[in-house]
Amino acid sequence: MRRFSWLLLGGALLPCAALAQPIEGLYVSGGAGANLLMNQPITPSPALGSLGGGNLQYNAGAAFEGSLGYGFGNGFRLELEGDEMMNSLSARAGALLPSTVSGSTQDYGFMANALFDLDIGSRYVFPYFGVGLGYQWTNFGNLHVATPAAGSEFTGNGTAGSLAGQGIVGLSFPVPHVPGLSITTEYRFLGLIGPEHFGATLGPIGAAGHAIGTQEVSDNLNQMFMVGLRYAFSVKPPPAASAAASTTPAAAPAPAPARTYLVFFDWDRADLTDRARAIIAEAAANAPRVADTSITVNGYTDRSGSAAANQALSLRRANAVAAELVRDGVAKEAITIRGFGETHPLVATASGVREPQNRRVEIIIGGSDAATKPAT
Repeated sequence: MRRFSWLLLGGALLPCAALAQPIEGLYVSGGAGANLLMNQPITPSPALGSLGGGNLQYNAGAAFEGSLGYGFGNGFRLELEGDEMMNSLSARAGALLPSTVSGSTQDYGFMANALFDLDIGSRYVFPYFGVGLGYQWTNFGNLHVATPAAGSEFTGNGTAGSLAGQGIVGLSFPVPHVPGLSITTEYRFLGLIGPEHFGATLGPIGAAGHAIGTQEVSDNLNQMFMVGLRYAFSVKPPPAASAAASTTPAAAPAPAPARTYLVFFDWDRADLTDRARAIIAEAAANAPRVADTSITVNGYTDRSGSAAANQALSLRRANAVAAELVRDGVAKEAITIRGFGETHPLVATASGVREPQNRRVEIIIGGSDAATKPAT
């Protein structure tokens, strides 16, 4: 069951608003971090002879990405991403003869990603995961492998492209007081589908070589660890709980201020919890102390169902609370019962979102009902 912080405001027990909601509409994001390019086998070729084979090994490099996306308000997001990864060569392992290497590799391209945000009941962190498919290019920058024992060296240059796929897992941390802005941390695994072929030359060490056609390099697999920012344009600050219930008009004389009590419900339920009965009992005990003992009971729902079903559910919740007030000694004739369905939410959400703070009944004792009715 989701936990909340509570605020006592003018006799009303109110839950503190959440910092973030599922993304609905356009957003932009960007990130940077480290890229680990895994070992790449060099396929032996007759032209290279003893110089061929082995695995190219890389130093840790850098990774960058930027995305434009759209959220559907129910956790699902689609985005188009541009990315770049850069690594330098460190060694060639597993070859027949020991070699020295130099050069670098650059991967860049675009990916189309589908992602899903998980609501784990926390105000502070939202996990997400996704997959992507796209196209990546690899540029070999003067790949140079020299084998002193053979007195020869070969060099590879050029750019090749391939289809690519990736998996993404991450965490987003909403930034307080900046609606729509989140800090993100991600792990990505991106791999090119199929081998790549680059032009190669072969010759004596220190001398000009001759072209030997193409050399095949396979297994372009990247592990990225990234930190970034994401901004959703449509996220608005949650409406502050109305303080009208705790305010008396400046003009005198005026009746005693209204007192408001909030009772919350589980999703799609209208039965009362022990905590709900305790709040209702407190409201019933305080009712005779107010000069105007009229009591209004207003029922509400979140936006996870149809409008018609939510209207009926809000009335069932209001009737359940009113019946408990009567059992606690409040005169039935003093109670006005109303259902507002999914309107007047405490926390604004997209359609279909299950928001516990909106599944409530308000008990308003005394005062002006118009003054205590929440704003739309």
